[in-house]
Amino acid sequence: MKIRKINIDDLETLRNLSIQTFKETFEEVNTEEDMQKYLDENLSIKKLKSELEKPNSEFYFAENNGEILGYLKLNFKDAQTEKLEENHFEIERIYVLKAFLGQKIGQILYDKAIEIGREKNLEYVWLGVWEENHRAIKFYKKNGFEIFGKHDFVLGEDVQTDLLMKMKI
Repeated sequence: MKIRKINIDDLETLRNLSIQTFKETFEEVNTEEDMQKYLDENLSIKKLKSELEKPNSEFYFAENNGEILGYLKLNFKDAQTEKLEENHFEIERIYVLKAFLGQKIGQILYDKAIEIGREKNLEYVWLGVWEENHRAIKFYKKNGFEIFGKHDFVLGEDVQTDLLMKMKI
């Protein structure tokens, strides 16, 4: 398996993967209308293109024999979704296709994020995770994260609560 940085040529693949993994993760516990609104507003070609072009955001694919299994999005400095200190960076997304869950791909993407943070001499990594996503919360706690706050996450018309978690790297 390899982890590779995503570029603008990967935009359509990123969009398709983003939609598929988001639906696989959250479709069963949200309304169709809220899901569609979120996908249209947040995972459109235009929105993902603008995210890819941000100098302080980075995307990575996890691939095996040319097959894309999941992806990672990191935010640094002013690209972070919360204003935290300069020595922090954000894991905004780690998504793995449902067919590959349980195969340590999320862990490999997470490890890549930590490696990048250390290369950039950052002290803390943080993220937001939906308070009802118990699998993800367990994963992050196992990796040393602690809850330090909350923020709203709007999915369509539904205002949900994300737990903010961070860890010293």
